[in-house]
Amino acid sequence: MYDLAIIGGGPAGVAAGVYASRKQLKTIFITHEWGGQSVVSADVQNWIGTPSVSGVDLAKMLKEHLETYAGNCVAIKEGVKAESVEKDEGGFKITTDKGNAYASKTVLIASGAHRRKLDVPGAKEYDQKGLTYCASCDGPLFEGKDVVIIGGGNAGFETAAQLLAYTKSVTMLHRSDQFRADPVTVEKVLANPKMKAIKNAETLEVKGDKMVTAIVYKDENTDETHVLDVAGIFVEIGLIPTTGYIKNIVELDEYNRVVVDARTQQTSVAGIWAAGDCTNELYHQNNIAAGDAVKALEDIYNHLHAR
Repeated sequence: MYDLAIIGGGPAGVAAGVYASRKQLKTIFITHEWGGQSVVSADVQNWIGTPSVSGVDLAKMLKEHLETYAGNCVAIKEGVKAESVEKDEGGFKITTDKGNAYASKTVLIASGAHRRKLDVPGAKEYDQKGLTYCASCDGPLFEGKDVVIIGGGNAGFETAAQLLAYTKSVTMLHRSDQFRADPVTVEKVLANPKMKAIKNAETLEVKGDKMVTAIVYKDENTDETHVLDVAGIFVEIGLIPTTGYIKNIVELDEYNRVVVDARTQQTSVAGIWAAGDCTNELYHQNNIAAGDAVKALEDIYNHLHAR
């Protein structure tokens, strides 16, 4: 019986693992891969304490940090996916895709999310060659350039607000005739003279020559096709949380994110906490995920020692 089971190898999971070791909690750490969503980023510039690091190197740093301090406290199982979490006598049973099962008094869900991919010709070919899914990671690389955002929700407008600080211009392509973002945010962002939004725009193709050079879209009102010359394309068409394996045990919101108490990261089930992009946290960033996981570990430690 472990004190804690941590599921996920991104910033949230690793931060939790390091703190679990420091607090000498007997922990099983389960991850399919290391690094989280930023592993695909060419240059992460906002991981605090590290001015610039590739996503691949960040993943290596996270793994090394946990392995360095795991000691006899944290047993690491990598290349493994959790398939279910069930209540069991004295705690919970976590079953993996390898057929193993682990018993634990508490669980921290840190399995993150993945970006909904743009599915048009050229999108896969130019992924991380001008087309990106992480403005906070890659935005500064497009200083002084014309860029496009695909999407019209809060994430899209938050991305626009970031990019307007250093890009030459930002054009938003939104497939619907209504933005999904908060009206106040929409009004504020669209007031910037460098910002333009095009509604009823269906993205058709990404063009390039080694790197992105243009995007093709159709005006659904007129059926006319247009080509925009841009250096960067930021895709914000939604996150898909990795929560299918826990949907039958904890409360999820309408987007299948784990509902948590923001003060403690506790879920609807006593003994289960969650942190990072798999939760209904308002903002999704590496640093926030790590901080939320540390917060959860403090609460988990108190929970275990209050028995």
